[in-house]
Amino acid sequence: MDDHVIDGPHGALRVRTYVPEAPAGPGLVWAHGGGFAAGDLDMPEADWVARELADRGIVVVSVDYALAPVPGSWALTPDARERAGAHYPIASDEVEAAFRWAVTSGLATGPWSIGGASAGANLATGAALRLSHGTGPVPALAVLAYPTLHAVQGAPNAALRAALDADPEADRSGPDPVRAMYENYLGGSVETADLYAVPGLAASDVLSRFPATIMINGDVDELRVSGETFSAALRDAGVATDISTEPGVRHGHLNQPDLPGAIASIERFAARILSL
Repeated sequence: MDDHVIDGPHGALRVRTYVPEAPAGPGLVWAHGGGFAAGDLDMPEADWVARELADRGIVVVSVDYALAPVPGSWALTPDARERAGAHYPIASDEVEAAFRWAVTSGLATGPWSIGGASAGANLATGAALRLSHGTGPVPALAVLAYPTLHAVQGAPNAALRAALDADPEADRSGPDPVRAMYENYLGGSVETADLYAVPGLAASDVLSRFPATIMINGDVDELRVSGETFSAALRDAGVATDISTEPGVRHGHLNQPDLPGAIASIERFAARILSL
């Protein structure tokens, strides 16, 4: 594991690299979650995920992207607090810049994928979409864990609603908190947000060059609605998709390494990346 400071689009950008003793070839640029306003490179969703994937031969570049202002009493480490206060498009631009750096870094022979968890999955999706609309490089695969991709989220079906009602602690990602999270990230109304900030808005006609995608949603998680809606748009665009739901887990299960579902998700992600 090594930290590097690279030239980012908005100043210095820290990335942490995990290079296996016996690299298999593929690399992954990874963004942790945290509602756009929390999280760091040491949380399990960043460090543990990266170590587990590296143990399976995958080079990982974990991105220390800038955080949005801290809403309410959300807790941050002192280091993360110093970096907080950045609105869109800063974090999105930084994840894209980290991918461009990784591709030319020589750390892995490739191919390179891009991915993340929750809000980090949003940043990875927006970056992949922007890269697919430009001259690239386009990631070989999007690796998305329980993504949030819609600022205005649809309603869950009856079965998911019943599961959330039965587990109030899991019922944290309804329309109102999700909209507030996005407006904090955007620094303004969700009504004026572009596709790269809210990639769930992308219709099939603008997704034709989006990379093949593996997505693992949480079982008892209202954000599953967002992931499943976006995956339907990807399929309509002809994008190869591998979409699944991790049974019995709430949102953020990659932050709980002791859960069987966390290891199961890592295994599925690793197998798909290594199949490239």
